[in-house]
Amino acid sequence: MEFKMFYKTQRELADVINQVIDLYWSDDITETEMIDTIKKLYTNNSTKMIKEDDFTTVLKQQCGKRRLEVVQRIIEIKQV
Repeated sequence: MEFKMFYKTQRELADVINQVIDLYWSDDITETEMIDTIKKLYTNNSTKMIKEDDFTTVLKQQCGKRRLEVVQRIIEIKQV
């Protein structure tokens, strides 16, 4: 599945994060695809994701705790 990599608003970004993680949880995409997509989204939209070392309020409200835990772990994975 193809996603845009640059988003105009935090709500659009949150919606895509939800879609990507839900696709993974329903076994429609692989773990590698999910990780790569989330990393690219973070790289290209980091200011819309994180403010003052925490996820933005919009992302917290739209994505929920479980999804953001997954995103946090992916962001912390170091490039090999």
